Amino acid sequence: MKMEMERQIGIPNRNPAVFVFLLLLVSCQLCSVVSWKKEEFRNCNQTPFCKRARGRKPSSSSFAAHDVSISDGDLTARLVPSDKTLEDQDQIQIKQLILTLSVYQDGILRLRIDEDPKLDPPKKRFEVPDVVMPEFLSKKLWLQRLSTETIGGDASPSSIVYLLDGYEAVLRHDPFEVYVRKKGGNRVVSMNSHGLFDFELLRVKKDGEDWEERFKGHTDTRPFGPQSISFDVSFYDADHVYGIPERATSFALKPTRGPGVEESEPYRLFNLDVFEYIHDSPFGLYGSIPLMISHGKSRGTSGFFWLNAAEMQIDVLGTGWDAESGISLPTSQSRIDTHWMSEAGIVDAFFFVGPGPKDVVRQYTSVTGTPAMPQLFAVAYHQCRWNYRDEEDVEQVDSKFDEHDIPYDVLWLDIEHTDGKRYFTWDRMLFPHPEEMQRKLAAKGRHLVTIVDPHIKRDDSYFLHKEATEKQYYVRDATGKDYDGWCWSGSSSYLDMLRPEIRSWWAEKFSFENYVGSTPSLYIWNDMNEPSVFNGPEVTMPRDALHVEGVEHRELHNAYGYYFHMATADGLVKRGDGRDRPFVLSRAVFAGSQRHGAVWTGDNSADWDHLRVSVPMVLTLGLTGISFSGADVGGFFGNPEPELLVRWYQLGAYYPFFRAHAHHDTKRREPWLFGEKNTERIREAIHTRYMLLPYFYTLFREANTTGVPVIRPLWMEFPSEEATFSNDEAFMIGSSLLVQGIYTEHARHASVYLPGKELWYDTKTGVAYKGGKTYKLDVNEESIPAFQRAGTIIPRKDRFRRSSTQMVNDPYTLVIALNSSQAAEGELYVDDGRSFGFQEGAYIHRRFVFSDGKLTSVNMAPAAPGQNQFSSECVIERIILQGLSTGQKSALIEPANQKAEIELGPLLLHSKKGPTAITIRKPNVRIADDWVIKLF
Repeated sequence: MKMEMERQIGIPNRNPAVFVFLLLLVSCQLCSVVSWKKEEFRNCNQTPFCKRARGRKPSSSSFAAHDVSISDGDLTARLVPSDKTLEDQDQIQIKQLILTLSVYQDGILRLRIDEDPKLDPPKKRFEVPDVVMPEFLSKKLWLQRLSTETIGGDASPSSIVYLLDGYEAVLRHDPFEVYVRKKGGNRVVSMNSHGLFDFELLRVKKDGEDWEERFKGHTDTRPFGPQSISFDVSFYDADHVYGIPERATSFALKPTRGPGVEESEPYRLFNLDVFEYIHDSPFGLYGSIPLMISHGKSRGTSGFFWLNAAEMQIDVLGTGWDAESGISLPTSQSRIDTHWMSEAGIVDAFFFVGPGPKDVVRQYTSVTGTPAMPQLFAVAYHQCRWNYRDEEDVEQVDSKFDEHDIPYDVLWLDIEHTDGKRYFTWDRMLFPHPEEMQRKLAAKGRHLVTIVDPHIKRDDSYFLHKEATEKQYYVRDATGKDYDGWCWSGSSSYLDMLRPEIRSWWAEKFSFENYVGSTPSLYIWNDMNEPSVFNGPEVTMPRDALHVEGVEHRELHNAYGYYFHMATADGLVKRGDGRDRPFVLSRAVFAGSQRHGAVWTGDNSADWDHLRVSVPMVLTLGLTGISFSGADVGGFFGNPEPELLVRWYQLGAYYPFFRAHAHHDTKRREPWLFGEKNTERIREAIHTRYMLLPYFYTLFREANTTGVPVIRPLWMEFPSEEATFSNDEAFMIGSSLLVQGIYTEHARHASVYLPGKELWYDTKTGVAYKGGKTYKLDVNEESIPAFQRAGTIIPRKDRFRRSSTQMVNDPYTLVIALNSSQAAEGELYVDDGRSFGFQEGAYIHRRFVFSDGKLTSVNMAPAAPGQNQFSSECVIERIILQGLSTGQKSALIEPANQKAEIELGPLLLHSKKGPTAITIRKPNVRIADDWVIKLF
């Protein structure tokens, strides 16, 4: 035990007393991250900037806009305190800020507020790089003129600029406020309508000033003093607000302050390693995306995004919170008020006008990027555990999946596969032949994922540490030395991923020459990249640690994992000469993470509440751009009872990212270990995912082109139905499938709301239900309720193989659910499942339309250059029609002028029960061709 600890943390066994002390230290730190301990983390009252901002009253800090003009196509102004009690003009000069308003295509307003560089601040405030897309910047609309208007009872005018047809951006001069309104009418989103704006300027310490902050034995030096920013944001005609992940709580954000509200902590955005987190808490977890979206029946959807990587705290304010302020807003519109507080950075905020839910997501992802298109295998099922012990264990698990006829695509290895927690290495006792192990998996179309974390073991014999030290690539502590923290590898340092040259250097480490033992079928898992530091304040890096050009860690903390994720994904692209798409799973999340791979919801627990909360967590990530996400199926901590595990597989089969994972202290829980009946149920759930892979892959392409997530809240598809606004137990897969989870033990009934006016068809039985009603349905342990929306067509593959890669040439089934007009439509997207060729037009994209008794296949792909053509010989072997009101008995395929078999029977194969459906068998039309099938 002692030698193993020495080996893992790199302590020379020379001084027993020192060793015992360090052993106790490590043990203490490891214990501190074993489970949620509230006292390990700061609350708002222990966070000075949050406490100060929360203590401000409306209009307690008032600014006015001066010298408003158009410059370089932007509206610019100086913000000066308008507090009449300030007699010292020098103080007014010191507080001066520069405001810039920019307008972009598609109705996006950008607001930037920073210190005036002419006043010579002690350093430049941090602006988050490499998040805003270069293409977005090219969409700027150059303002040519400025109009003014005195609004309501204001004593001073407001400046108004064009934003989008029907929408205007307004800068109110005194008191300063920015808002978007419908032209000449109602507001949509406003900033600082309550006068809570405050901006603490960087300063040079004077004699006698004490800026240090202390928490649990840690001291933050704060060399430039308090530098926080806060302001209020209001969403008008909104019924609920959503977003600002990541936390385990309801999808619709609950008020944290106000009359009749039990005051709670603000929603915290500060990336942290939180083991065994609790559900139903506003506490921030591993990711931070400062995007909030509002939705209401009367107006629609709007959004607000603050590009800021420092710690952020956000209050959702209950109605009447400002009743005693004396403020009279110039509008009688209903609204939801929020209060945004950040420790550092600048104001770099974006207003999105919508007006629909998909419009806001599209507008946001035009700024930060649309989700990456994953490889096909990554969309299938993943099997993970901390840790599969050795090569023999890997081989046995792999063979058991085949023995039990359960498909899977990816096997994962956690930290124990390495040589003493040194990443890019293998424990050659346990994994002596990693290349051969990977080749055996690849022969079945399967892949391997290994973990690579950001903490670099401080061992002079470790090539990675030696090179990083020589190149001075590490983050430094406040004294200028390489920062030394503790994590799984013991004494560790962390690369300064803010620097592009270090990201490029890191990317090179994934080449097959540098990562010895890796092959083209190996992909990567970035864990602990918040960054996690066991002996750091709040289990992370000190805020006064230093990055390139003196940037303090406090300024970029929430983006650290994002840059690490980015560099790793780039490495996988480079190792294949830019041909193949990467797959990298990240735990830490920031705005733009969707461009680099998948994320998961972290260290959940094997209980029903965590199963339940996984849905709003994944929905929220999708709403904020992170479409490829999921929760650990079965729960990371604890031992799920068989019923819970089965229910989790049944739900997880519909997560965009579908992976089972477990802590090394849990009992083994591979699908065949819970009895034959439960194995059968889990197999059926996994088969459901593989059957729907064509539909999921098509949705991932939609997300890649539009930003619209794969799984969606019901109100994204039914935006005017109030019954959907707070429903986060059910969700949509694309626009065609509705899934209702089962979240209680021994459930025999489920309450399911089916929105809309059309029918919904049970995917298992074919029974049709009319929309707009709540149904109490009988359920059993075999499946969870899932329904296909009338008017849709879903592509499937019904033959089961060992892996998705072995299904590539299999034929398709189209499931058509007709609406009241006897019509339906759907899409199918296919490419090589691996390369970037789709970016050059090498793909098949078909739209299927059923109308007037005929099914038509229409090409949606633009013509591609000859060398980039993608072809497929795959055919459609079965077409299932539900809801057909007439009795057609024959089918004619054109232009081939051939007849196809048609029969009337149950929806389910091998079943004699249930509603009947028309099945066209073996039409054998190619998915790549234009064709029409007529029923008569």
